[in-house]
Amino acid sequence: MDIAIIGSNMVDLISYIDKMPKEGETLEAPDFEIGCGGKGANQAVAAAKLGSKVMMVTKVGDDLFADNTIQNLKNFGIDTEFTNKVPGTSSGVAPIFVDPESRNRILIIKGANKHLSPDDVDRAAEKLKKCSLIVLQLEIPLPTIYRAIEFGNENGIPVILNPAPASKELDFEYVCKCDFFIPNESELETLTEMPVENEEQIQTAALTLVEKGVKNVIVTMGSRGVMWVTKDHIQTVSSHNVDAIDTTGAGDAFIGCFSHYFVQDGDVLQAMKMATAFAALSVTKRGTQTSYPTLEQTESFTKEK
Repeated sequence: MDIAIIGSNMVDLISYIDKMPKEGETLEAPDFEIGCGGKGANQAVAAAKLGSKVMMVTKVGDDLFADNTIQNLKNFGIDTEFTNKVPGTSSGVAPIFVDPESRNRILIIKGANKHLSPDDVDRAAEKLKKCSLIVLQLEIPLPTIYRAIEFGNENGIPVILNPAPASKELDFEYVCKCDFFIPNESELETLTEMPVENEEQIQTAALTLVEKGVKNVIVTMGSRGVMWVTKDHIQTVSSHNVDAIDTTGAGDAFIGCFSHYFVQDGDVLQAMKMATAFAALSVTKRGTQTSYPTLEQTESFTKEK
């Protein structure tokens, strides 16, 4: 097994809108789609589509969405042995609103994801030990994330933490035990309480995390690219100019692709470059997982650029 994703799954309920209604106002929206999402599942699918062997530790409800979510993961070749149902609980759902400029607003209802526990990490231990990378996000309980970080440290497995959605309750003692910390600009702003309006400010904010002991901070900056900051190294990878249709899931696309290429040979900069291209391609189509390109499409795009 290459990659273990310990994290969330959601059912995306995507409304394509002309504008957000005001309080008490009802508006007609032009289109609607249902898709499989959740930050953990998105990252798992992105890595699997590129050819990585991926296992997922997650929880679904016992509602009409559960079997579809499990089957969707299986369709991408993801190991679902530790994707379990929680009786009497709804699956996680994410109502998403996408405006004509492709900007999105997202609500999440965690549902069964709230029940993913440290014990679930330990139950998957034997299979997790065979993985080369553990990837985490913040749509599951913090104690579970901390146990997964400890597990990675105990077994010499690198850990990526994507602090999404950002939580000020996050304990940086555990963050410092991760190999990579990958926030976007808004998450970096929330966690550092510092401005991130330009690259200089982003760099300054990222350096405060490095000073706390975080090994590698990689900030995804949307159309401005990606910045990698360590105690003795700062590197920026430019974004690609594409016609964005829907930016939902682009951050997850980056994480999943970065994980795939990092596992191959440990080349961080190359993984960043490929992930930047993969994420750029993902915003040219609607949806989350359905928008993710194949390995061939990604490599062809990077050669053209």
